Amino acid sequence: MAFKFRSLSKREVGTSLSEINVTPLVDVMLVLLIIFMVTAPMLKMGIGVQLPQAETQSAPAEKGLTLTITSDRFIHMEGQPVNINLLQTRLQQQLFNKENKVIFIQADQSLNYGYVIRVMDIAKKAGVERVGLITEPPERKKRRQ
Repeated sequence: MAFKFRSLSKREVGTSLSEINVTPLVDVMLVLLIIFMVTAPMLKMGIGVQLPQAETQSAPAEKGLTLTITSDRFIHMEGQPVNINLLQTRLQQQLFNKENKVIFIQADQSLNYGYVIRVMDIAKKAGVERVGLITEPPERKKRRQ
């Protein structure tokens, strides 16, 4: 009985195990890319406010809290709703130990002027040093319609 020994070369030993199939990885990455492309525009949507128009630029140039006041008089601080009766307390908590006590108000253009002044007065009582008002340039308004 004779045994035949077959010599195995290096190429025959590890061919099936050494190659990684990248097709499933590419498929998963393409699905993730599509998911991010679909959800990214949804993340940019914020609180619906029609800002008043102004010829000059008045967007925040420095860091500060943003208060958004909608046409139905709901106040949002950094995207979270705040009751006007608790606004002073919440502002004091947010601005505690901050060097620059600055807020920016973006109020709907249909709001009563007195209501915006009331919110500004509450902010001043809370210790806010500077209040900025955010407007929208006229050409941006035309593009949206």
